[in-house]
Amino acid sequence: MFRNLLTGTSLGLLVLLQGGLRAQEDNSRIRVNVVLVQLSVAVTDGKGNYIGGLKPSDFVVTEDKIPEKLAGFEEGVTTLTRAADDTGIPMPTTAPQPIPAPGDPALPSATGGPQAAGASVFILFDSSNYMYRGFVFAQDAIADFIRSLEGVSKVAFYSYSRNLSKITPLTADRSAVIRGVRNTVAGDDEALYNSLLLTLKDAAPLHGRKAIVVFSNGPDNASMVPPEDVAELAQSTGTIIYMISTREALNDEASTTVFERISKATGGKAYFSKSWKDEKMAFESIREDLAHLYSLSYYPAPNPNQGWRTITVKLADKSMQKYKIRTREGYRLQQTSQVAPIAPPGREWPGVPTPQ
Repeated sequence: MFRNLLTGTSLGLLVLLQGGLRAQEDNSRIRVNVVLVQLSVAVTDGKGNYIGGLKPSDFVVTEDKIPEKLAGFEEGVTTLTRAADDTGIPMPTTAPQPIPAPGDPALPSATGGPQAAGASVFILFDSSNYMYRGFVFAQDAIADFIRSLEGVSKVAFYSYSRNLSKITPLTADRSAVIRGVRNTVAGDDEALYNSLLLTLKDAAPLHGRKAIVVFSNGPDNASMVPPEDVAELAQSTGTIIYMISTREALNDEASTTVFERISKATGGKAYFSKSWKDEKMAFESIREDLAHLYSLSYYPAPNPNQGWRTITVKLADKSMQKYKIRTREGYRLQQTSQVAPIAPPGREWPGVPTPQ
């Protein structure tokens, strides 16, 4: 378990970082609404093969050992369905349906109908001076990865060295993202954790599955924030982090340990590539993982714990308990003066307002 360090000091550093990039913005505070908790869950057998075809009733979710009732369920790129209405009767849908937070308007699509929650992927590319060797091979691997993504509604491409560069903001236009990849040039020192924190700020308010894919070629030597704070914020916002590291970072034991801990804590994976072929294989593995993730969501049951909350996901059937489940370990309940928690419809919490 990471130490719980998402303090006012860390948020202050984030504001400082954000101010340096976009000084004209006053509203740089992260607001995390955890009323609807969203989980991305991978289920695999002993050989690493993905297990499909599971139903909402196959999953048992607890938060601080308190049983939770699923409000939404999605398998990979298939149809998203509401787990049940207020009467407890399953609600089938004929098309992908988003599950907005209480009080949020329906998400419109280009045709005026409902829009699938989909997945949003942020690619964070190391453009520091560690990347002078193998730069073109890395760009090729990233471009192929972008072309291959299925079931992902939007992709963003950011690069980082000492500062974060938002080359291509989140978009459905794959060609624009690939152009951004090709236009990237190498920079100076590496501030990975600063850049990850700022990328998480962009991912935090998004609905549905969201992931950050980091390609790093060397150890962080310029960040002001520790990796523990980055991991905790990713857990609290439900963002998966995948780490792809090259041979240079693999030779650095500290970076290897940190990359593995961050990815594991958020439900992602860490890959250590010894060649450009390994890089391509790592991207292919991430693509497969994103395509097979189950998305589970729930409104937390009454819980007096105002700090770190531990999430456990298991399979109900004993015959399925041989399978391996990978998801985030939990989240820290965020409370700000700007955003008050809202109880879901039909449920009253002590001291928490219900939607009007």
